[in-house]
Amino acid sequence: IGGHAGTTILPLLSQVPGGKFSEADIAALTHRIQFGGDEVVQAKDGAGSATLSMAYAGQKFASRLLSAIAGEKNVVECSFVENTLTPAPFFSTPVRLGPNGVEEVLHYGNLSAAEQKTLDAMIPDLVNQAKKGVEFVKAAK
Repeated sequence: IGGHAGTTILPLLSQVPGGKFSEADIAALTHRIQFGGDEVVQAKDGAGSATLSMAYAGQKFASRLLSAIAGEKNVVECSFVENTLTPAPFFSTPVRLGPNGVEEVLHYGNLSAAEQKTLDAMIPDLVNQAKKGVEFVKAAK
């Protein structure tokens, strides 16, 4: 949930079914998830990016959206959408997809204390990023 990159990404490891992670595992996995794109760039020695990962995510979302448009029920995927779940006006959270696209913004569920602390810390950055994006769009008109 959260944002697009780095510390604005909040993996909800406490919600992994059957997952039992140590604090060290949580810290390591969280960092790796948040900065996985950077890891790919480093592995490619600066000669590329994580485009395959982005393409896969786009394909998966588009396929699920097409399923919802075709009538499949209860199609839930995460999407970066305008909502009021947090003080950030745009936030990635689960949404229910249907024939009209996003039909319902869903709450992300209960967070562990560590996840809540991370969420609280990233909100100001997400608010500032949203403000910059809105100002950019308004200036482009």
